[in-house]
Amino acid sequence: MKSAAIQHFDVLIIGSGLAGQSLALRVADSRRVALVTKKTLADSASAQAQGGIAAVLDPADSIEAHINDTVTAGAGLCDPTATRFVVEHGREAIEWLLARGVPFTPDGSPLGFHLTREGGHGQRRIIHAADATGNAVQQTLTEQVRNHPNITVLERHIAVDLISAAKLGLPRNRCLGAYVLDIDRDRVLTLGASHTALATGGAGKVYLYTTNPDTATGDGVAMAWRAGCRVANMEFIQFHPTCLYHPHAKSFLISEALRGEGGLLRLPDGTRFMPGHDSRAELAPRDIVARAIDFEMKRHGLDCVFLDMTHKSPEFLNEHFPNILARCMELGIDITKEAIPVVPAAHYTCGGVVTDLAARTDLTGLYALGESSFTGLHGANRLASNSLLECVVFAASAAQDILAAPVEPLPHLPHWDESRVRDTDEGIVISHNWAELRRFMWDYVGIVRTNKRLERALHRIRLLEREIHEYYSAFRVSNDLIELRNLVLTAHLIVKSALRRHESRGLHFSRDYPETLPRALETVLHPRQK
Repeated sequence: MKSAAIQHFDVLIIGSGLAGQSLALRVADSRRVALVTKKTLADSASAQAQGGIAAVLDPADSIEAHINDTVTAGAGLCDPTATRFVVEHGREAIEWLLARGVPFTPDGSPLGFHLTREGGHGQRRIIHAADATGNAVQQTLTEQVRNHPNITVLERHIAVDLISAAKLGLPRNRCLGAYVLDIDRDRVLTLGASHTALATGGAGKVYLYTTNPDTATGDGVAMAWRAGCRVANMEFIQFHPTCLYHPHAKSFLISEALRGEGGLLRLPDGTRFMPGHDSRAELAPRDIVARAIDFEMKRHGLDCVFLDMTHKSPEFLNEHFPNILARCMELGIDITKEAIPVVPAAHYTCGGVVTDLAARTDLTGLYALGESSFTGLHGANRLASNSLLECVVFAASAAQDILAAPVEPLPHLPHWDESRVRDTDEGIVISHNWAELRRFMWDYVGIVRTNKRLERALHRIRLLEREIHEYYSAFRVSNDLIELRNLVLTAHLIVKSALRRHESRGLHFSRDYPETLPRALETVLHPRQK
């Protein structure tokens, strides 16, 4: 493996979803930007988002109503200041996207755009582009990112680790950039930057079943933790209630918007079951719906349940859910005539790297955005369609902070040191450990948890960590090794957080602690605390 020349930028952004691309476009007119992505600009969880973006746009809606819905879904754990900050900047975020040319679905209302409703929302406030909002937003911004003269796009590059002043023995600690593996050329680049932003997405690939893309391996959380940053609320993993259950469908999400438009969950014999679990039935928050499906599947020994939209006309389904209609039809499921087989799957990481309202982390010069961050917005359970909103709002606040700060000169940065490693001859170790991790995380740290399950998972994680540390120390880095190293660390943080929460709240349900404590407290982990 060859070391490449050291490259300097004003802003280094790791991750190319909505948060990363929004930040890049907001700062690039006056800053030199590097945008690093593991695959291509199009590969992100943002691009797969179907439902839309929640914002107060209808005069019949209100800021207070959106805040209340968010806090209710978050089981009282949402930070009041962060929640108000995001909701109050919702219209501004949508207006920025409209100005960029995002083609939201129009209608004949005074607003001019169709608003839908999803679980947990008391009002129609989800602006969308049919049933492929994330893809529409991503395509619009990607074209502009590619054509911007101040943005250097590094596709098929994966960050290995952050570079900090402390690691170099310098007195004033700050983030100085990152080491990045060029996957195709098999060389590690040294990218220096005055400001670095982690926008790497979530950690769904730590679980066997997930709606997330293959890139969701907890990279940002793991790198920030190793650099000394706090993380919070990692126990709250949102399992989306309705992932398509089909042997040839990989991680295909059946949008919550179907339930918002009247979709009904049924057992194989056609019986509805949600009214028996919650008065809001199919429109209950995701954690409740996911647990209800999990309960019914285990109770009846089912492989899946069914989401029924057959009471809606084919014209309605084709207008509002064309992509879901088409994908299901490809797999032999005509959703105009038959119910859709669905199962829960790991979907969203509500915790992450602790940030303030400017997206700043504990390490000076380092920002965290989107799903890799913990802003306090999501509490114990994210309200549907608040995630893309959070990306745009915090990209704006991070950009404002970055542009207000001077571009600091960088010290000499060393090349990546691989003088004491060799090429691997044991690739099977990585694939085996990856498969083992995802299986026991699904079995022991899933929708319903117990202390015994969590302790079993932690025991296995510690064994894997030792094995991976030895492997990482001996062999040259690869994409798979970097991801596995990050996944195991992220899994450790999830389990450690879950063991500290002695209650059931939101997405964390423990059979050992089934009650909810009267006071909601965050689970904050610090690297210097054992």
